[in-house]
Amino acid sequence: MLAVGAIVLERGDLLLVKRDTEPAKGQWTLPGGRVEWGESLREAVVREVREETGIDIDVEAVAGIAERIVPDDEGEVRWHFVILDFWAKPRSRETKAGDDVSEARWVPVGELAEMRLTTGLYEFLQDRGALEGRRPRARPGEPVEPHTL
Repeated sequence: MLAVGAIVLERGDLLLVKRDTEPAKGQWTLPGGRVEWGESLREAVVREVREETGIDIDVEAVAGIAERIVPDDEGEVRWHFVILDFWAKPRSRETKAGDDVSEARWVPVGELAEMRLTTGLYEFLQDRGALEGRRPRARPGEPVEPHTL
């Protein structure tokens, strides 16, 4: 399944959602989700962030690629996601959790290490420089080198 996510940073805070469905129910992650048929990647990330957090964003650049293969209890593949993450700038800061998340909030980047994040998210954010609390200096539409988890 093709999915998108957004690294939305503002004033040293990162926009996160707490998953309310499997996989990773109860864990904090970047807002995002599946790309719908015929939808561009940028349209998908804007829609998903709005649906999950109530915040409109401006998509800036590709931040990286993550692949998540999640087995079931018998060891068979239950989910296989390829996730394209984007840097994005918020148009507001007021959050409203959507249907498939239990919470949406701004988290100071210094508190991320103490949170129950989805597997590999902290390291991905660290590798992208997001833990420094600032977005990259890429121009809009300019790709950032992909990263695979």
